[in-house]
Amino acid sequence: MAKPIPLELTPRDPRAELRSRLESAPLEHAEAMLTAYEVLQGLHDKGALEMLRGVIGSSDQTLQMIVDAAKTPEAIRSMRNFVILAKLAAAFDPELLAGMARAVPESLANAKMQDPLSLLQLLKKLNSKDSRRALTALTCALESVGKTLDTDSQH
Repeated sequence: MAKPIPLELTPRDPRAELRSRLESAPLEHAEAMLTAYEVLQGLHDKGALEMLRGVIGSSDQTLQMIVDAAKTPEAIRSMRNFVILAKLAAAFDPELLAGMARAVPESLANAKMQDPLSLLQLLKKLNSKDSRRALTALTCALESVGKTLDTDSQH
């Protein structure tokens, strides 16, 4: 009959593995460590670490102040408004906003450089297809706001 082969595993020492990884870390991550030291020194020079130490030391008081400030009706309204504005910003096509962001400063610069248009010139500009398209969008938005205001006044 065959004899069983003895299996002897050396016990695994997780601390020794960690020590080995820690000893090789400075060599493997030397550039990252130097950058981290520079950031840490910058925080120290600006006093940010002292401030952080103070915040941690008075964490209960700091947390209580934050909670008290967040419980005010103004803070709650601000947070709700921020969420609504974030939803509004998400609804816009980024290309449309980018076009508007380019057009507004350009238009303002043009308006500063030239003489004001006459009433007839303004009416001609308003009659262009692009102007009518923008006025339609603006009028629809104003109408929606008006409906909202009317609904609020009935409550």
